[in-house]
Amino acid sequence: MKIIIADDSELIRIGLRTVLRVNIPHAQIYDAKDSASLFQLARTHHADLVMIDYAADQFSIHSIAELKARQQHIHFIAMTYRQSSATLETAIKAGITSYITKDCDITEIIDAAKETYNGKRYFCKKITRIIAEENLDIDSIAFDPNNSEPIVISPRELEIIRLIANGLTNSEIADKLCLSTHTVNTHRRNIMAKLSVNNTAGIVMYAIKANLIQPNKFLFG
Repeated sequence: MKIIIADDSELIRIGLRTVLRVNIPHAQIYDAKDSASLFQLARTHHADLVMIDYAADQFSIHSIAELKARQQHIHFIAMTYRQSSATLETAIKAGITSYITKDCDITEIIDAAKETYNGKRYFCKKITRIIAEENLDIDSIAFDPNNSEPIVISPRELEIIRLIANGLTNSEIADKLCLSTHTVNTHRRNIMAKLSVNNTAGIVMYAIKANLIQPNKFLFG
């Protein structure tokens, strides 16, 4: 079993490598700190399994779709802090086979590696709970190589992202844009689903990366 741990956190990579070596001693384990090293390792070592935090700064959902298109035999395990039916569906369409969270049990990590290596899907308890609560039909979601199109954010959503990043509450945004609070709440949910984030901090980070606001305000405001 050849496994690549794809995460931009050295601490996470060291921890996972230790856990996998103890519990799957026959596995060959490699580390990738960014998308470039992931592609190189997968090509050089003909990896069977990639455990990836695609939400990390040095990776993206596009990394999975691109590598899956090149080497369809590789199985992917998403391993993130993000938990929602929207992120799960997007991940599966991009080529993810299994999905666990970074705070799941060690036994779940090992089970995920073994089951996914054998071509089976695996979801940790937290993800399974989301699937049940959202009544998500996993079997109806399939890998879509054309699913890695750029995220489309509407002008209204961009406006709301700016206001959220500048610290306005939903009520204040509603008053400023002459919208109902319910409409703003709906926009916020749609924005979070599109960006695959589950809190305001994720929206703020997107706003900074997209140059919608200046990060200096957080340093000198």
